Amino acid sequence: MSATADHAEERTNLAARLGFQPEQVVQEIGFDDDVDQELREAIEEIIGGELVDEDYDDVADAVVLWFRDEDGDLTDALVDATQLVDDGGTVWLMTPKTGRDGYVEPSDINEAATTAGLSQTKSINAGKDWTGSRLVSPKAAKSGKR
Repeated sequence: MSATADHAEERTNLAARLGFQPEQVVQEIGFDDDVDQELREAIEEIIGGELVDEDYDDVADAVVLWFRDEDGDLTDALVDATQLVDDGGTVWLMTPKTGRDGYVEPSDINEAATTAGLSQTKSINAGKDWTGSRLVSPKAAKSGKR
């Protein structure tokens, strides 16, 4: 396999590890020039379509929320995201890694998630500059639903 094919498979595997599946509707919030384009492309490859933007007017199967410290109130952003996702759906909160502009403290993520009625089930390395936190409603966490 070529290095390019290996890299493409690695990207796709990351999106699969995040739990994305074919034909899901994934809404993206907080898109800007700094987001991880490779991760976005890998998610689109897995779901077989484009991510829908903030103007999408139906519920999504999952939400990818790119959030930086200067983006405002994280709790408010998470509450808004939970209203956009189907019951039992996942909110993937993507925040800059330690030392990067816009870094968000893990304790702030935990506090905001709890206040928004979400539980953090895992964190992953979501690219060169981003960390991903999988957030679900407590009911979904107990049932194991993704």
